[in-house]
Amino acid sequence: MIENGRNRWRRRWLALVLVLIGLWSSVAAGPLDAIVAIVNDDVIVASELRSEIDLVVPQMQQRGTPIPPRDALERQVLDRLILNRLQWQRAEEIGLKVDDAMLQQALVNIATRNGLTLEELREALEASGMRFDDFREDTRRQILTSNLQAQEVVRNIQVTDQEVDRFLEREASRLIERTAVRLQHILIAVSEGAPAAEVEQARTRAQGLVAQLRGGADFARVAATHSDGRQALEGGDLGWFEMAAVPSLAAELAFTLAVGEISDPLRSPSGFHVIRLADIRGDTPQSVTQTQARHILIRTSELVADSDAQRRLEQLRLRIVGGEDFAALARAHSDDAGSALRGGDLGWVSPGDTVPEFETQLDALAPNQVSEPFRSPFGWHIVQVLDRRDRDTTDEVMRQKARDAIRERKANEEIELWLQRLRAEAYVEIRLGRDDS
Repeated sequence: MIENGRNRWRRRWLALVLVLIGLWSSVAAGPLDAIVAIVNDDVIVASELRSEIDLVVPQMQQRGTPIPPRDALERQVLDRLILNRLQWQRAEEIGLKVDDAMLQQALVNIATRNGLTLEELREALEASGMRFDDFREDTRRQILTSNLQAQEVVRNIQVTDQEVDRFLEREASRLIERTAVRLQHILIAVSEGAPAAEVEQARTRAQGLVAQLRGGADFARVAATHSDGRQALEGGDLGWFEMAAVPSLAAELAFTLAVGEISDPLRSPSGFHVIRLADIRGDTPQSVTQTQARHILIRTSELVADSDAQRRLEQLRLRIVGGEDFAALARAHSDDAGSALRGGDLGWVSPGDTVPEFETQLDALAPNQVSEPFRSPFGWHIVQVLDRRDRDTTDEVMRQKARDAIRERKANEEIELWLQRLRAEAYVEIRLGRDDS
Protein backbone atom coordinates (compact mmCIF):
# COMPACT_ATOMS: atom_id res chain seq x y z
CA MET A 1 0.00 0.00 0.00
CA ILE A 2 2.90 2.36 0.79
CA GLU A 3 4.45 1.65 -2.62
CA ASN A 4 1.13 2.29 -4.38
CA GLY A 5 0.87 5.61 -2.58
CA ARG A 6 4.37 6.55 -3.64
CA ASN A 7 3.52 5.68 -7.24
CA ARG A 8 0.40 7.86 -7.14
CA TRP A 9 2.34 10.81 -5.74
CA ARG A 10 5.08 10.26 -8.35
CA ARG A 11 2.49 10.28 -11.14
CA ARG A 12 0.86 13.46 -9.80
CA TRP A 13 4.29 15.10 -9.55
CA LEU A 14 5.15 14.11 -13.12
CA ALA A 15 1.76 15.35 -14.30
CA LEU A 16 2.39 18.72 -12.60
CA VAL A 17 5.80 18.96 -14.27
CA LEU A 18 4.20 18.25 -17.66
CA VAL A 19 1.59 20.96 -17.11
CA LEU A 20 4.29 23.46 -16.11
CA ILE A 21 6.33 22.54 -19.19
CA GLY A 22 3.22 23.05 -21.33
CA LEU A 23 2.61 26.46 -19.78
CA TRP A 24 6.25 27.48 -20.28
CA SER A 25 6.14 26.35 -23.90
CA SER A 26 3.04 28.45 -24.53
CA VAL A 27 4.80 31.57 -23.32
CA ALA A 28 7.87 30.80 -25.41
CA ALA A 29 6.24 29.52 -28.58
CA GLY A 30 2.77 31.03 -28.87
CA PRO A 31 -0.84 30.02 -28.08
CA LEU A 32 -1.29 27.12 -25.69
CA ASP A 33 -2.50 23.78 -27.06
CA ALA A 34 -4.67 23.08 -24.03
CA ILE A 35 -4.18 19.87 -22.07
CA VAL A 36 -7.48 17.98 -22.01
CA ALA A 37 -6.32 14.91 -20.07
CA ILE A 38 -3.35 13.66 -18.08
CA VAL A 39 -2.70 9.93 -18.45
CA ASN A 40 -0.05 8.70 -16.00
CA ASP A 41 3.05 10.67 -17.02
CA ASP A 42 1.71 11.69 -20.43
CA VAL A 43 -0.83 14.24 -21.67
CA ILE A 44 -3.50 14.49 -24.37
CA VAL A 45 -3.89 17.95 -25.88
CA ALA A 46 -6.82 19.65 -27.57
CA SER A 47 -5.38 19.37 -31.08
CA GLU A 48 -5.22 15.57 -30.72
CA LEU A 49 -8.84 15.52 -29.61
CA ARG A 50 -9.93 17.71 -32.53
CA SER A 51 -8.03 15.53 -35.02
CA GLU A 52 -9.65 12.37 -33.67
CA ILE A 53 -13.12 13.92 -33.81
CA ASP A 54 -12.45 14.93 -37.43
CA LEU A 55 -11.80 11.25 -38.18
CA VAL A 56 -14.69 9.85 -36.14
CA VAL A 57 -17.51 12.09 -37.41
CA PRO A 58 -17.29 11.06 -41.11
CA GLN A 59 -17.20 7.40 -40.05
CA MET A 60 -20.36 7.87 -37.98
CA GLN A 61 -22.06 9.67 -40.86
CA GLN A 62 -21.12 6.86 -43.26
CA ARG A 63 -22.68 4.28 -40.91
CA GLY A 64 -25.80 6.42 -40.40
CA THR A 65 -25.06 6.80 -36.68
CA PRO A 66 -26.61 9.96 -35.15
CA ILE A 67 -23.96 12.50 -34.09
CA PRO A 68 -24.35 13.29 -30.35
CA PRO A 69 -24.08 16.85 -28.98
CA ARG A 70 -20.56 18.28 -29.16
CA ASP A 71 -19.78 17.96 -25.45
CA ALA A 72 -20.91 14.31 -25.37
CA LEU A 73 -18.94 13.55 -28.54
CA GLU A 74 -15.80 15.11 -27.05
CA ARG A 75 -16.15 13.01 -23.90
CA GLN A 76 -16.64 9.78 -25.86
CA VAL A 77 -13.70 10.45 -28.15
CA LEU A 78 -11.49 11.52 -25.24
CA ASP A 79 -12.29 8.25 -23.45
CA ARG A 80 -11.13 6.36 -26.55
CA LEU A 81 -7.91 8.39 -26.70
CA ILE A 82 -7.23 7.69 -23.03
CA LEU A 83 -7.68 3.94 -23.47
CA ASN A 84 -5.41 3.99 -26.52
CA ARG A 85 -2.76 5.94 -24.63
CA LEU A 86 -2.90 3.48 -21.70
CA GLN A 87 -2.43 0.55 -24.06
CA TRP A 88 0.54 2.16 -25.80
CA GLN A 89 2.08 2.85 -22.41
CA ARG A 90 1.55 -0.79 -21.40
CA ALA A 91 3.14 -1.98 -24.66
CA GLU A 92 6.18 0.22 -24.00
CA GLU A 93 6.34 -1.06 -20.42
CA ILE A 94 6.65 -4.69 -21.55
CA GLY A 95 8.91 -3.90 -24.50
CA LEU A 96 6.37 -4.67 -27.23
CA LYS A 97 7.06 -2.98 -30.56
CA VAL A 98 6.01 -3.10 -34.22
CA ASP A 99 9.10 -3.12 -36.42
CA ASP A 100 9.25 -1.54 -39.86
CA ALA A 101 9.15 -4.89 -41.67
CA MET A 102 5.90 -5.91 -39.97
CA LEU A 103 4.38 -2.49 -40.62
CA GLN A 104 5.38 -2.55 -44.27
CA GLN A 105 3.77 -5.97 -44.77
CA ALA A 106 0.56 -4.75 -43.09
CA LEU A 107 0.41 -1.73 -45.42
CA VAL A 108 0.94 -3.96 -48.46
CA ASN A 109 -1.88 -6.22 -47.23
CA ILE A 110 -4.23 -3.23 -46.81
CA ALA A 111 -3.43 -2.03 -50.32
CA THR A 112 -3.93 -5.53 -51.78
CA ARG A 113 -7.32 -5.97 -50.07
CA ASN A 114 -8.43 -2.76 -51.78
CA GLY A 115 -7.07 -3.82 -55.18
CA LEU A 116 -4.24 -1.27 -55.08
CA THR A 117 -0.48 -1.18 -55.04
CA LEU A 118 1.17 0.48 -52.06
CA GLU A 119 1.98 3.55 -54.15
CA GLU A 120 -1.63 3.74 -55.38
CA LEU A 121 -2.81 3.52 -51.75
CA ARG A 122 -0.53 6.43 -50.87
CA GLU A 123 -1.90 8.50 -53.77
CA ALA A 124 -5.53 7.67 -52.86
CA LEU A 125 -5.02 8.69 -49.23
CA GLU A 126 -3.28 11.95 -50.08
CA ALA A 127 -5.95 12.76 -52.67
CA SER A 128 -8.55 12.41 -49.88
CA GLY A 129 -6.61 14.83 -47.69
CA MET A 130 -4.92 12.30 -45.38
CA ARG A 131 -1.14 12.32 -45.04
CA PHE A 132 0.33 8.90 -45.74
CA ASP A 133 2.76 9.24 -42.83
CA ASP A 134 -0.19 9.78 -40.46
CA PHE A 135 -1.94 6.71 -41.88
CA ARG A 136 1.26 4.72 -41.54
CA GLU A 137 1.70 5.60 -37.88
CA ASP A 138 -1.99 5.00 -37.14
CA THR A 139 -1.63 1.54 -38.68
CA ARG A 140 1.47 0.88 -36.56
CA ARG A 141 -0.46 1.78 -33.42
CA GLN A 142 -3.43 -0.40 -34.40
CA ILE A 143 -1.10 -3.37 -34.90
CA LEU A 144 0.60 -2.61 -31.59
CA THR A 145 -2.76 -2.51 -29.77
CA SER A 146 -3.90 -5.75 -31.42
CA ASN A 147 -0.63 -7.51 -30.56
CA LEU A 148 -0.78 -6.25 -26.98
CA GLN A 149 -4.33 -7.56 -26.53
CA ALA A 150 -3.33 -10.89 -28.05
CA GLN A 151 -0.39 -11.24 -25.67
CA GLU A 152 -2.07 -9.93 -22.52
CA VAL A 153 -5.58 -11.37 -22.95
CA VAL A 154 -6.42 -13.52 -25.95
CA ARG A 155 -3.73 -16.17 -25.56
CA ASN A 156 -5.09 -17.05 -22.10
CA ILE A 157 -8.63 -17.80 -23.31
CA GLN A 158 -9.72 -21.43 -23.15
CA VAL A 159 -12.79 -22.98 -24.82
CA THR A 160 -14.09 -26.30 -23.49
CA ASP A 161 -15.83 -29.08 -25.43
CA GLN A 162 -18.91 -28.55 -23.26
CA GLU A 163 -19.09 -24.89 -24.34
CA VAL A 164 -18.84 -25.97 -28.00
CA ASP A 165 -21.64 -28.51 -27.48
CA ARG A 166 -23.94 -25.89 -25.92
CA PHE A 167 -23.18 -23.36 -28.67
CA LEU A 168 -23.97 -25.86 -31.46
CA GLU A 169 -27.18 -26.89 -29.73
CA ARG A 170 -28.41 -23.28 -29.63
CA GLU A 171 -26.71 -21.46 -32.46
CA ALA A 172 -25.43 -23.83 -35.14
CA SER A 173 -27.33 -21.88 -37.80
CA ARG A 174 -25.03 -18.88 -37.23
CA LEU A 175 -22.13 -20.89 -38.64
CA ILE A 176 -23.71 -21.87 -41.96
CA GLU A 177 -22.64 -19.91 -45.04
CA ARG A 178 -25.89 -18.11 -45.89
CA THR A 179 -27.12 -17.67 -49.44
CA ALA A 180 -30.72 -16.59 -48.64
CA VAL A 181 -32.86 -15.78 -45.61
CA ARG A 182 -36.55 -15.69 -44.82
CA LEU A 183 -37.59 -12.76 -42.64
CA GLN A 184 -40.62 -11.82 -40.57
CA HIS A 185 -41.34 -8.23 -39.61
CA ILE A 186 -43.40 -6.09 -37.24
CA LEU A 187 -43.68 -2.31 -37.63
CA ILE A 188 -44.81 0.08 -34.91
CA ALA A 189 -45.39 3.20 -36.98
CA VAL A 190 -44.32 6.66 -35.79
CA SER A 191 -43.38 9.56 -38.03
CA GLU A 192 -39.85 10.91 -38.15
CA GLY A 193 -40.91 14.32 -36.85
CA ALA A 194 -43.23 13.03 -34.11
CA PRO A 195 -43.00 14.57 -30.61
CA ALA A 196 -40.52 12.92 -28.27
CA ALA A 197 -43.30 11.53 -26.06
CA GLU A 198 -44.95 9.84 -29.04
CA VAL A 199 -41.63 8.33 -30.15
CA GLU A 200 -40.96 7.03 -26.66
CA GLN A 201 -44.44 5.52 -26.46
CA ALA A 202 -43.82 3.67 -29.74
CA ARG A 203 -40.41 2.49 -28.53
CA THR A 204 -41.93 1.15 -25.31
CA ARG A 205 -44.65 -0.63 -27.26
CA ALA A 206 -42.08 -2.26 -29.57
CA GLN A 207 -39.95 -3.34 -26.60
CA GLY A 208 -43.01 -4.90 -24.99
CA LEU A 209 -43.70 -6.94 -28.12
CA VAL A 210 -40.09 -8.13 -28.22
CA ALA A 211 -40.41 -9.29 -24.61
CA GLN A 212 -43.59 -11.23 -25.49
CA LEU A 213 -41.95 -12.86 -28.52
CA ARG A 214 -38.82 -13.84 -26.60
CA GLY A 215 -41.10 -15.25 -23.94
CA GLY A 216 -42.60 -17.66 -26.49
CA ALA A 217 -45.45 -15.75 -28.14
CA ASP A 218 -46.20 -16.71 -31.76
CA PHE A 219 -44.66 -14.12 -34.10
CA ALA A 220 -47.32 -14.45 -36.81
CA ARG A 221 -50.14 -13.95 -34.31
CA VAL A 222 -48.43 -10.92 -32.70
CA ALA A 223 -47.72 -9.40 -36.12
CA ALA A 224 -51.30 -9.87 -37.31
CA THR A 225 -52.60 -8.21 -34.14
CA HIS A 226 -50.15 -5.36 -33.61
CA SER A 227 -48.05 -4.64 -36.73
CA ASP A 228 -48.61 -1.54 -38.85
CA GLY A 229 -46.66 -3.14 -41.69
CA ARG A 230 -48.19 -4.10 -45.05
CA GLN A 231 -47.58 -7.82 -44.38
CA ALA A 232 -49.29 -7.81 -40.99
CA LEU A 233 -52.11 -10.12 -42.13
CA GLU A 234 -49.50 -12.54 -43.52
CA GLY A 235 -47.99 -12.82 -40.05
CA GLY A 236 -45.34 -10.29 -40.95
CA ASP A 237 -43.80 -12.73 -43.46
CA LEU A 238 -41.54 -10.83 -45.88
CA GLY A 239 -40.58 -13.98 -47.78
CA TRP A 240 -37.16 -15.11 -49.02
CA PHE A 241 -34.31 -12.73 -49.88
CA GLU A 242 -30.99 -13.47 -51.54
CA MET A 243 -28.34 -12.06 -49.22
CA ALA A 244 -27.50 -9.20 -51.58
CA ALA A 245 -31.17 -8.19 -51.76
CA VAL A 246 -31.94 -8.02 -48.02
CA PRO A 247 -33.38 -4.57 -47.12
CA SER A 248 -30.67 -2.33 -45.69
CA LEU A 249 -32.42 -2.08 -42.32
CA ALA A 250 -32.02 -5.84 -41.81
CA ALA A 251 -28.80 -6.40 -43.78
CA GLU A 252 -26.54 -6.96 -40.79
CA LEU A 253 -29.14 -8.95 -38.87
CA ALA A 254 -29.54 -11.32 -41.84
CA PHE A 255 -25.95 -12.43 -41.28
CA THR A 256 -25.91 -12.48 -37.48
CA LEU A 257 -29.30 -13.66 -36.18
CA ALA A 258 -29.79 -17.35 -35.45
CA VAL A 259 -32.89 -19.08 -36.86
CA GLY A 260 -35.87 -18.08 -34.71
CA GLU A 261 -34.02 -15.20 -33.02
CA ILE A 262 -35.78 -11.85 -32.48
CA SER A 263 -34.02 -8.51 -32.95
CA ASP A 264 -34.19 -5.53 -30.64
CA PRO A 265 -36.44 -2.71 -31.97
CA LEU A 266 -34.78 -0.84 -34.85
CA ARG A 267 -35.58 2.83 -35.49
CA SER A 268 -36.17 4.13 -39.01
CA PRO A 269 -38.02 7.20 -40.39
CA SER A 270 -41.22 5.12 -40.51
CA GLY A 271 -41.12 3.84 -36.93
CA PHE A 272 -39.75 0.90 -34.92
CA HIS A 273 -39.14 -2.46 -36.58
CA VAL A 274 -38.80 -5.92 -35.06
CA ILE A 275 -37.15 -8.59 -37.23
CA ARG A 276 -37.25 -12.38 -36.86
CA LEU A 277 -35.00 -14.70 -38.86
CA ALA A 278 -37.49 -17.40 -39.83
CA ASP A 279 -35.22 -19.64 -41.92
CA ILE A 280 -32.00 -19.75 -43.91
CA ARG A 281 -30.65 -21.38 -47.04
CA GLY A 282 -26.96 -22.03 -47.19
CA ASP A 283 -24.05 -24.36 -47.51
CA THR A 284 -22.61 -26.17 -44.54
CA PRO A 285 -18.80 -26.34 -44.84
CA GLN A 286 -17.71 -29.82 -45.92
CA SER A 287 -13.94 -30.00 -45.65
CA VAL A 288 -10.89 -28.32 -44.21
CA THR A 289 -7.19 -28.68 -44.94
CA GLN A 290 -5.22 -29.34 -41.77
CA THR A 291 -1.48 -28.92 -41.34
CA GLN A 292 0.76 -30.91 -39.02
CA ALA A 293 3.49 -28.57 -37.82
CA ARG A 294 6.07 -27.85 -35.16
CA HIS A 295 7.73 -24.61 -34.18
CA ILE A 296 10.29 -22.86 -32.01
CA LEU A 297 9.29 -19.59 -30.31
CA ILE A 298 11.59 -16.91 -28.91
CA ARG A 299 9.67 -14.26 -26.97
CA THR A 300 10.89 -10.66 -27.00
CA SER A 301 11.16 -8.52 -23.88
CA GLU A 302 13.17 -5.65 -22.46
CA LEU A 303 16.10 -8.09 -22.31
CA VAL A 304 15.52 -9.80 -25.68
CA ALA A 305 15.26 -7.41 -28.62
CA ASP A 306 13.62 -8.30 -31.93
CA SER A 307 17.02 -8.43 -33.61
CA ASP A 308 18.35 -10.83 -30.94
CA ALA A 309 15.36 -13.18 -31.28
CA GLN A 310 15.58 -13.14 -35.07
CA ARG A 311 19.32 -13.84 -35.03
CA ARG A 312 18.96 -16.76 -32.59
CA LEU A 313 16.29 -18.35 -34.79
CA GLU A 314 18.38 -17.85 -37.93
CA GLN A 315 21.18 -19.77 -36.25
CA LEU A 316 18.79 -22.53 -35.11
CA ARG A 317 17.34 -22.78 -38.62
CA LEU A 318 20.81 -23.24 -40.11
CA ARG A 319 21.47 -26.06 -37.64
CA ILE A 320 18.16 -27.75 -38.54
CA VAL A 321 18.77 -27.42 -42.28
CA GLY A 322 22.26 -28.80 -41.62
CA GLY A 323 20.77 -31.97 -40.16
CA GLU A 324 20.29 -31.38 -36.43
CA ASP A 325 17.10 -32.65 -34.82
CA PHE A 326 14.30 -30.03 -34.78
CA ALA A 327 12.62 -31.62 -31.77
CA ALA A 328 15.78 -31.58 -29.66
CA LEU A 329 16.45 -27.92 -30.47
CA ALA A 330 12.81 -27.02 -29.71
CA ARG A 331 13.00 -28.70 -26.30
CA ALA A 332 16.23 -26.81 -25.52
CA HIS A 333 15.39 -23.36 -26.90
CA SER A 334 11.65 -22.75 -27.41
CA ASP A 335 9.84 -20.35 -25.08
CA ASP A 336 6.50 -22.05 -25.82
CA ALA A 337 6.51 -24.29 -22.75
CA GLY A 338 3.55 -26.39 -23.87
CA SER A 339 4.86 -27.40 -27.27
CA ALA A 340 8.55 -27.42 -26.28
CA LEU A 341 7.99 -30.53 -24.17
CA ARG A 342 6.68 -32.24 -27.34
CA GLY A 343 9.64 -31.12 -29.44
CA GLY A 344 7.73 -28.09 -30.72
CA ASP A 345 4.86 -30.26 -32.01
CA LEU A 346 1.60 -28.33 -32.54
CA GLY A 347 -0.35 -31.36 -33.77
CA TRP A 348 -2.86 -30.94 -36.60
CA VAL A 349 -3.69 -27.26 -37.09
CA SER A 350 -6.88 -26.12 -38.84
CA PRO A 351 -7.45 -22.73 -40.52
CA GLY A 352 -8.16 -20.15 -37.85
CA ASP A 353 -6.38 -22.04 -35.07
CA THR A 354 -3.39 -19.69 -35.18
CA VAL A 355 -2.87 -15.96 -35.57
CA PRO A 356 -2.82 -14.70 -39.20
CA GLU A 357 0.96 -14.17 -39.28
CA PHE A 358 1.53 -17.81 -38.30
CA GLU A 359 -1.13 -19.19 -40.66
CA THR A 360 0.37 -17.26 -43.59
CA GLN A 361 3.72 -18.94 -43.01
CA LEU A 362 2.13 -22.40 -42.70
CA ASP A 363 0.24 -21.97 -45.95
CA ALA A 364 3.42 -20.97 -47.82
CA LEU A 365 5.51 -23.98 -46.74
CA ALA A 366 5.85 -27.36 -48.43
CA PRO A 367 6.04 -30.49 -46.24
CA ASN A 368 9.39 -30.75 -44.39
CA GLN A 369 10.28 -27.14 -45.27
CA VAL A 370 11.45 -24.85 -42.44
CA SER A 371 10.40 -21.20 -42.55
CA GLU A 372 12.63 -18.20 -42.21
CA PRO A 373 12.23 -16.45 -38.83
CA PHE A 374 9.01 -14.41 -38.65
CA ARG A 375 7.21 -12.34 -36.08
CA SER A 376 3.75 -12.78 -34.53
CA PRO A 377 2.09 -11.11 -31.53
CA PHE A 378 3.73 -13.77 -29.32
CA GLY A 379 7.32 -13.27 -30.46
CA TRP A 380 9.58 -14.70 -33.19
CA HIS A 381 9.12 -18.18 -34.67
CA ILE A 382 10.45 -20.70 -37.08
CA VAL A 383 7.98 -23.37 -38.15
CA GLN A 384 8.25 -26.63 -40.04
CA VAL A 385 5.36 -28.26 -41.90
CA LEU A 386 5.41 -32.03 -41.46
CA ASP A 387 2.28 -33.09 -43.37
CA ARG A 388 -1.13 -31.99 -44.67
CA ARG A 389 -4.50 -33.69 -44.87
CA ASP A 390 -8.06 -32.87 -45.97
CA ARG A 391 -10.73 -33.68 -43.40
CA ASP A 392 -14.10 -34.17 -45.08
CA THR A 393 -16.00 -34.00 -41.82
CA THR A 394 -18.72 -31.41 -41.43
CA ASP A 395 -18.96 -32.01 -37.70
CA GLU A 396 -15.30 -31.18 -37.14
CA VAL A 397 -15.55 -28.03 -39.26
CA MET A 398 -18.69 -26.89 -37.44
CA ARG A 399 -17.08 -27.55 -34.07
CA GLN A 400 -14.03 -25.52 -35.07
CA LYS A 401 -16.23 -22.67 -36.27
CA ALA A 402 -18.14 -22.82 -32.99
CA ARG A 403 -14.88 -22.81 -31.03
CA ASP A 404 -13.70 -19.73 -32.97
CA ALA A 405 -17.02 -17.93 -32.38
CA ILE A 406 -16.89 -18.66 -28.64
CA ARG A 407 -13.27 -17.55 -28.43
CA GLU A 408 -14.13 -14.28 -30.18
CA ARG A 409 -17.00 -13.60 -27.78
CA LYS A 410 -14.82 -14.36 -24.77
CA ALA A 411 -12.02 -12.22 -26.17
CA ASN A 412 -14.33 -9.22 -26.55
CA GLU A 413 -15.57 -9.62 -22.98
CA GLU A 414 -12.10 -10.18 -21.48
CA ILE A 415 -10.56 -7.28 -23.40
CA GLU A 416 -13.29 -4.99 -22.05
CA LEU A 417 -12.53 -6.10 -18.46
CA TRP A 418 -8.80 -5.78 -19.06
CA LEU A 419 -9.26 -2.22 -20.33
CA GLN A 420 -11.32 -1.37 -17.24
CA ARG A 421 -8.52 -2.71 -15.01
CA LEU A 422 -5.90 -0.83 -17.02
CA ARG A 423 -7.76 2.42 -16.48
CA ALA A 424 -8.55 1.73 -12.81
CA GLU A 425 -4.86 1.19 -12.06
CA ALA A 426 -3.77 4.35 -13.90
CA TYR A 427 -3.66 8.00 -12.90
CA VAL A 428 -6.11 9.77 -15.23
CA GLU A 429 -7.16 13.40 -14.80
CA ILE A 430 -9.78 14.84 -17.16
CA ARG A 431 -9.18 18.53 -17.81
CA LEU A 432 -11.61 18.94 -20.72
CA GLY A 433 -13.74 22.04 -20.23
CA ARG A 434 -11.79 23.32 -17.24
CA ASP A 435 -10.88 26.99 -17.29
CA ASP A 436 -7.36 26.24 -16.05
CA SER A 437 -6.56 23.80 -18.89
